[in-house]
Amino acid sequence: MNTQAISLQTMASPHARAANSVSVVMLKVMAALVPATAYAFYLFGSPAFWLWAITIAASMAGEAACLRLAGKPVKAVLYDGSAILTGWLLAVSLPPWAPWWIGVVGGLFATTLGKQAFGGIGNNLFNPAMIARIMLLVSFPVQMTHWVVPAGAPSLFDGLRITLGQMPVPDAMTSASLLGWAKTDMARGIDLLHTHLPGHVFDWNGARVGSLGETSVWLIALGGVALLYMRVISWHIPVTMLIGLAVPAALGHAADPARFMDMSTHLLSGGAMLGAFFIATDYVTSPSSRAGQIIFGLGCGLLTWVIRTYGGYPEGVAFAVLLMNALTPAIDRLIKPRVYGRTMGGKPISLKGETK
Repeated sequence: MNTQAISLQTMASPHARAANSVSVVMLKVMAALVPATAYAFYLFGSPAFWLWAITIAASMAGEAACLRLAGKPVKAVLYDGSAILTGWLLAVSLPPWAPWWIGVVGGLFATTLGKQAFGGIGNNLFNPAMIARIMLLVSFPVQMTHWVVPAGAPSLFDGLRITLGQMPVPDAMTSASLLGWAKTDMARGIDLLHTHLPGHVFDWNGARVGSLGETSVWLIALGGVALLYMRVISWHIPVTMLIGLAVPAALGHAADPARFMDMSTHLLSGGAMLGAFFIATDYVTSPSSRAGQIIFGLGCGLLTWVIRTYGGYPEGVAFAVLLMNALTPAIDRLIKPRVYGRTMGGKPISLKGETK
């Protein structure tokens, strides 16, 4: 009788498999961004849509070029979705009517120097979208602080002409953001108690003048809650980041309301909600342990308040996240999860009644 040898290959543990994959996680995050992004398109019209599309296309092009140079399959750009999400997050942090080349330069920078230069997905030290935003803010401060008032939606073709620079933006449609307005008045010696904001700058739906990710904090928060429900993220970073921002804001405003903005303004304006739920929670650039994530979130919130209050820039979320990204390796090294069978100090656990 002939017998056939069967070769079994034993793989290293663990053997558990999960339904989630990189592409599934990216799709869930993008789905959570859809309501706030669609509402921003409604407010700012087709120029915002074109800038969003151009930024995503540039991010994908930069990723594809790097993968080709590295000899890796270019189809991964579409399959894992990380380049699309990077471009999306960058786009919602830009002025809605920024010129097309802002989206191109930022998208290319995010995926080439912000991500692929470190070795690709899973290896980058800093959040690619935020490092691109900071590069654009430092390099092109005029274009990155040119905000428009939600005042009707131009046609699709006119929106493209505005994005391409073929149609000027009327000065009557430009305005400062809420944080920029407050920072300017403080620099002029006008305390916050005597600052009068135009009605179009801020309401309880969130900032009315700002980036796509600032125009409806409640929809951003709703997307964040959806991510929590789907278990894409945990509560540790977003909750502690908002606490880290809210507590010093409340204390400062209670001590001197003329010089410190109140807690609700800090939470409902700028990129606080976007940063807490969608930026700081990035798997790669945040700590892996729960305790480390709490420290990371508190640091992001506190630094955001410090930069907004004492820094030269009105907004501080991107700077705060990048600074804490730099500390993530140190946090992971100092705060390690307990190894099974050992104490937190690394010593073997002694069981009662064990035999030697």
